[in-house]
Amino acid sequence: MKLGRLCAVMALGLSTTGLAADYPVKPIRFLVGAAPGGGTDFMARLAAQKLSDAWGQPVIVDNRVGATGLIAMEMLAKATPDGYTLIVFNVGHMMSAYVARKVAFDPVKDFAPVSLMADGTTLLGIHPSIPARSVREFVAYAKARPGKLNYASGGMGGIQHLSTELLKREAGIDLLHVPYKGSGPGALALVSGQVEVFLTNLLALVPLAKNGKVAALAVSGSKRVSVLADVPTFAEAGYPGVNVSLWQGVFAPAGTSGAIIGKLSSALAASVKTPEVTRLLEAQGAQPVGTTPAEFGRFLQLEQERWLRIVREMKITMN
Repeated sequence: MKLGRLCAVMALGLSTTGLAADYPVKPIRFLVGAAPGGGTDFMARLAAQKLSDAWGQPVIVDNRVGATGLIAMEMLAKATPDGYTLIVFNVGHMMSAYVARKVAFDPVKDFAPVSLMADGTTLLGIHPSIPARSVREFVAYAKARPGKLNYASGGMGGIQHLSTELLKREAGIDLLHVPYKGSGPGALALVSGQVEVFLTNLLALVPLAKNGKVAALAVSGSKRVSVLADVPTFAEAGYPGVNVSLWQGVFAPAGTSGAIIGKLSSALAASVKTPEVTRLLEAQGAQPVGTTPAEFGRFLQLEQERWLRIVREMKITMN
């Protein structure tokens, strides 16, 4: 390597390292492609507070609702790759980017994985007016009324949409899809009776299940959750194929310094593994994770392959 080029590479490395050492020197923005009140918004605000406390810089949660997270993801793709605009997203937002026919960004090339923060649980809730208090009773009720019951989702291609379509396939039932702009609005629709069924993150439905406004039938995952210990898993209820991991992670724009991404990843992993955050997450049926960017990248690849296979098998399409 010529001396001039070597010096230039060394200077770039030094400047990048220096940039990461100083980072952050101004507020950070967490884009969230879902309405307040859901699991992803909860995770974003929890992480934002911990990073603010650790770094002495505000971390602002910016909810950009619409198109099952695609609006927020497009904003991130266009953002300056300096570590000051990030996105907290979930498996449904990732899948909406893969199954949508037209998006203004590349879901692989335009984003850099930072960290997988938490792995959560979904809960099947129904309106209490439905005379069913188990999954089998609900399936029998739905089979007797094909196409007559409505289910909510956080948007086309999102995890609530895909997981409920998975439930429909496994149980052999016909439900009508009504998309909303996040799990918060979907939960309100369930309580009001606009829809009869909602399979979504545990956080959105637990308070409603506790006060009797929603009947909780089953949770995803390999074991029951302590906050609803009497609610069986889908496997216990006879539907092991409804196996959904409701995770949240963080992306940065592609081109963000590896040193900054590494610093963010380490800080996020440390924040979610504190006793306080672990306790809060476990109360919502979630587990803290915290990964390196490379680990998160490998995880994303596996999730993408799994859900794309399910989408193809069920012939799910988006406009």
